[in-house]
Amino acid sequence: MSSWTIQDLHVIQTRQPAAAGDDTFFVAVRAGNEVGWYGPVGEGVALYVNDVLAPEAKDALVTDHVRLLDDLRAATRGQPSEVASWAVGTVDCAVWDLHGRLAGCAVAGLLTTAAPQPLVPAYASWLTQDLSSVNSPNVLTGVMAGGWSFTKWGLRRDPADPSGEAAARMAQAVERCSHALGAPLAVDAVGTWTPAVALAFAQAVDPACLRWLEDPLPRHDADTYELLAASPLPLAVGERAHYDEDPAGLIQYIRPSALTLDVVGCGGLTRAAQIVPVAETHGVPVYPHGRSLLPALHLAAAYPDAVPAAEYRLRWEPGRQRLYEVPLRPENGHIRLPDTPGLGTTPRSTTCPAPH
Repeated sequence: MSSWTIQDLHVIQTRQPAAAGDDTFFVAVRAGNEVGWYGPVGEGVALYVNDVLAPEAKDALVTDHVRLLDDLRAATRGQPSEVASWAVGTVDCAVWDLHGRLAGCAVAGLLTTAAPQPLVPAYASWLTQDLSSVNSPNVLTGVMAGGWSFTKWGLRRDPADPSGEAAARMAQAVERCSHALGAPLAVDAVGTWTPAVALAFAQAVDPACLRWLEDPLPRHDADTYELLAASPLPLAVGERAHYDEDPAGLIQYIRPSALTLDVVGCGGLTRAAQIVPVAETHGVPVYPHGRSLLPALHLAAAYPDAVPAAEYRLRWEPGRQRLYEVPLRPENGHIRLPDTPGLGTTPRSTTCPAPH
């Protein structure tokens, strides 16, 4: 175990074909005779890791995740929080993958003293399919037939509509689609709403048709969220949370129905594992964001009572999975935890960096 210190960290671009705009960079971190991986991430995050964080990670103890997280956070002070937080989370997850490989077990087994849940429930999201444009119930029932815990859809505001009209139109779409499916739906504002639209929607929609409305505001605006929280509207937030955000404060002033944390974006698995018990104490379930599916699966497998399901993005995740050596495929609304050591994030088409 004395050799379990990080020797070096590299950023590598996959050679696997990817669609324009897709993330294509992986981080590789070495200790002993193993390499841990995390990706894919975008070019901005990859450059930040390479230029700012790689020197901080060198010689760190692989098993001391909290110390490494603190050191990485200290290295990012004064830097853009979103990119910095993603970069920290990327390095953190690569080191967890490395730790699992060195220990010979799945990362979920390192996060808990109990046996991890091997089959993780998932909910399906299809954000490019806007509820306001769904004219056939077959679209809804076809997705739900996959056995998912529930479904989440895009709900975009038409910028040409006045706030009240936009809110009424979207509320009608939610109610129509919920009744067609016979179940409440989760919806995502996809960054298109204003505070005025959100407040009007809260008055117009039947809350029984909604599992939650996710991120209706472009940022965590305490004053507007306080008004929304006073309504019956079920809210979900957390995707934009970064490593320095206080989860207890976020929960207390928004009082969400769900915390949709991004496991990498919040600063990595180490930070996510710190946030989960805070959310559980406040009675708020965690439904991890799907962009970081593999670490989300390990988090859910380790804490099944606090993390009931992870998001599977129908539009984007199959393409991301093709970048991995062993792609994951949903099984009747569940995703099986990888049975190999680590996270299961080994890329398909890069070579291991040569030792220095």
